[in-house]
Amino acid sequence: MFTSFSTALSALAAHSTAIDVIGNNLANLNTTGYKTSVVSFRDLVAQTAGAGLGETQVGFGTGTPFTTRVFAQGPIQASIGLLDAAIQGDGFFVLRDNNNAVLYTRCGNFRVDKLGNLMTQTGERVQGWMGDDNGVVNPNGPIGNIVIPVGGSQPPVPTTAISIDLNLDRSTDVGGTFSTPIDVVDTLGYTHVLTVTFTKTENLGEWTYSVTIPGAEVGSTDQAVELVTGTLNFDENGRMVSPDLANQTVHFDITGLTSGAADLSIDWSFYTAAGAPRMTQYNAASGVSENYHNGSPSAELTRVGIADGGLIVAQYSNGEQRVVARLALANMPNPESLIAVGNNNFQASGRTAPAAIGLPESGGRAKIVGGALESSTVDIAREFTNLIVYQRGYQANSRVVTTVDELSQETINLKR
Repeated sequence: MFTSFSTALSALAAHSTAIDVIGNNLANLNTTGYKTSVVSFRDLVAQTAGAGLGETQVGFGTGTPFTTRVFAQGPIQASIGLLDAAIQGDGFFVLRDNNNAVLYTRCGNFRVDKLGNLMTQTGERVQGWMGDDNGVVNPNGPIGNIVIPVGGSQPPVPTTAISIDLNLDRSTDVGGTFSTPIDVVDTLGYTHVLTVTFTKTENLGEWTYSVTIPGAEVGSTDQAVELVTGTLNFDENGRMVSPDLANQTVHFDITGLTSGAADLSIDWSFYTAAGAPRMTQYNAASGVSENYHNGSPSAELTRVGIADGGLIVAQYSNGEQRVVARLALANMPNPESLIAVGNNNFQASGRTAPAAIGLPESGGRAKIVGGALESSTVDIAREFTNLIVYQRGYQANSRVVTTVDELSQETINLKR
């Protein structure tokens, strides 16, 4: 009979632990990336009475319950943070703490410190791959700290190539012209406006072209200085046949710029990369559909954000965007074996399989959604239901203790 005390007390301790777990779940109802813990009870070995054949077995109560963290997908909510990211699927962001220990998290509300390090809200450094000056990320190298440019500027890129997509009106009278401007940028970031003029000749399907720059910009007293001139020919279908594909670019230089910049060396391309002519001659109004140059003035960094796929993109004041880094994801087959260390972080235990670290959406890893956060997986209705169940269990076992105490008093009174 007196084993009922320890049996009931073990149940009180187990239900108390279960209520603690429920309390922790409810406390993290709004914690980003939090995963619900569930409680699993277990009985203790039974005492066998009689001849050892198992006719009568009396249990010793319940042991300390197991708690298991369920890594189910939480709802993904759009956020306003530029450096917010959510994991859609299996996987973890990889972190390093101040002791250089590897940690894992599902919480993606990151920030940047004064040195540009991408960090969690509690100071762990986010791991990934840095991009090169051309925005190319090499995921085959080791991961490391992600450092975001802070207050950086982008140097000017001088123009080396231009192109113009247009139609020249076939019905234009001989001597008629069509002009269009195109910008070029010098080595100091100054923009110069070139004028490209097309003139209809006496020959059917033939136009001449010339490219000029204002004379004052190259130290000339002339109103305009001609940089290059040539001839275009179109066939009866309105397709450009000269220059042909073998001579698809014309080269010209801009020298003596009064801005003090270095001379420009520019190639004008008449064909697309696929080999299609950029200019046509149809019976339609002359007009430009697109012009292009590959230069850009200097620019200041305006913002940095995380895009889909874990790409960290810097945007500059001239509209240019450059990939500066990419987040790494870790995946392991038994994430429930991870140990929670607080601040939404986990570390590997002795039972955790080695983590496979790589790019998002590869090797079974999840997708990273930029500008979003993963909500907690706590279901408040389920937690309150469990709370009532565990409360009733505690009350029932406390009643056992009271009953056994009364029986003990009755037994003692038999001696009186």
